[in-house]
Amino acid sequence: MPEKLEAGRVRNGGLGSDASYGLAGCFVLMGPTGAELKIISGGKDGSGWEHVSVSLDRRTPNWREMCWIKDLFWPEDECVVQYHPPASKHINLHPNCLHLWRSVDVAFPMPPAIMV
Repeated sequence: MPEKLEAGRVRNGGLGSDASYGLAGCFVLMGPTGAELKIISGGKDGSGWEHVSVSLDRRTPNWREMCWIKDLFWPEDECVVQYHPPASKHINLHPNCLHLWRSVDVAFPMPPAIMV
């Protein structure tokens, strides 16, 4: 558990948690661009997926911020994705929120290295 992440943990209210929750919880951190990032992580919940959502008040997180978050929650050699679902399955509960997903049970197929 990165110290920076634990220091930003929300401890009170409906999304409050403590260190016993591990990577699961709600966190508020100053990101690499100086913007306050609101983060919700499901941790390892038995669903076969790890999930982290990231939002800002006035804009969507940028690439640099999402890479920074990815590195807080997963090792650099892990493949983590951001999905763009079909419009018929898209649910938008927060206009400035992006999500990162990692399959726990199945390795993601990846294109050839020259393409990524």
